[in-house]
Amino acid sequence: MLVPQFATKIRTGPGQWLGEGVATFGLLPTILGTLRSRPACVPASVALYITAAYRFTSGTSFANPAITIARSLSDSFAGIAPANVPGFVPAQVCGALLAHYAAPALFGGAPAPATGGTPTA
Repeated sequence: MLVPQFATKIRTGPGQWLGEGVATFGLLPTILGTLRSRPACVPASVALYITAAYRFTSGTSFANPAITIARSLSDSFAGIAPANVPGFVPAQVCGALLAHYAAPALFGGAPAPATGGTPTA
């Protein structure tokens, strides 16, 4: 039987929110850059980035609102108290928006279309 859990780890404050925005900002160019150069390596690059971000952020890097919410439902070291989630999600959205607007400058325009299947003329 599943027993509902809520995380009890307190994670809050401007420093952690800023770190979360930075982590989210870095994750998106990591994905986009890997998609452009080695699409098959996206899962590995995301895993490596999140592993690094876990170490360079004070909040253990959620970098994704879905992960933030999920970690609030698991009372573990990497959890986040549900009351602290509302500070992280806006920081992640800000980091994602900044990455969206920085991507053309970083990668020179729109991403290349995915290839596969039969080319059309």
